[in-house]
Amino acid sequence: MTEPGDTRVAVYIDFDNIVISRYDQVHGRHQWSRDKNKGFDSAAREADPVVADKLRRATVDVGAIIDFASSFGTLVLTRAYADWSAPVNADYRHQLVSRAVDLVQLFPAAAYGKNGADIRLAVDAVEDMFRLPDLTHVVIVAGDSDYIALAQRCKRLGRYVVGVGVAGSTSKSLAAACDELVTYDALPGVTPPEEAAEPETREPRSRSSKGANPAVQDVPDASAADDADTEDATGEGDTQETATRLLERALRLGHEKDDAEWLHASQVKTQMKRMDPSFSEKALGYRSFSDFIKSREQVADIDESSTARLVRLVPSLADTRRVLFAAPPTS
Repeated sequence: MTEPGDTRVAVYIDFDNIVISRYDQVHGRHQWSRDKNKGFDSAAREADPVVADKLRRATVDVGAIIDFASSFGTLVLTRAYADWSAPVNADYRHQLVSRAVDLVQLFPAAAYGKNGADIRLAVDAVEDMFRLPDLTHVVIVAGDSDYIALAQRCKRLGRYVVGVGVAGSTSKSLAAACDELVTYDALPGVTPPEEAAEPETREPRSRSSKGANPAVQDVPDASAADDADTEDATGEGDTQETATRLLERALRLGHEKDDAEWLHASQVKTQMKRMDPSFSEKALGYRSFSDFIKSREQVADIDESSTARLVRLVPSLADTRRVLFAAPPTS
């Protein structure tokens, strides 16, 4: 049951918009259109490894977007609109399914490939606002000026509108129509475009050595997604490191939203539960959330002098992405 004062959030993602905009941001303006002719399917990857590598480096971190949206309140629904039969979109299956995103199938309606995502998304959003009157926030993940009218209508209906777009591809008019607009590359955990654009010369990292993002960083193929599902089901994943990355991202979100040096521990735990409802400090071997935070001294500082249990991200991690973790106490 919804408590008075609860904030409830709906997220709408124009998936093609954000993927194409990120690709062009990383590799250069209109580069998507040029490379698309070479083929963005699995077969083409073997024939053109350069394009495959460019796709991997421009991978969109869906988890970073959803985590940011969850910082506004409880996620009531999350929808992503695209032609999911296209291999380049299907490669995001594990990211999307693992975050319970509702995939709305759109087929190109004309020879030039326009799939009508803006119209379908807008119709669904307006319908949801009347069907779910307790919605308080609407997050539109797209930078297209086509969404200006939708943003204005949502505000007129009393919702707080947040836009998420890629820097350099977001309409200034859309920014003006929203209550708040953030750039995708500024979200906690997202690799800056200038770093993503640099070709990697090292060997691919193993699954356990990925960076601070809890979401999948490399573009996963179908077999990798199946392996990840098996790993989750058998409990063989590194839950301690996952929990540490979750804590770090929650702290980064809290600091950016509140612009405060210290955060209430209860606020941080609530954000972690929003991002991963399965999180439990007791399941990890800790008697309390405070004990869990103390064990992550490389990530978080806790103010012992305050009865309010205040916590903050370690200052030295402000611009870093890799974190260490401490093992749980032995009983």
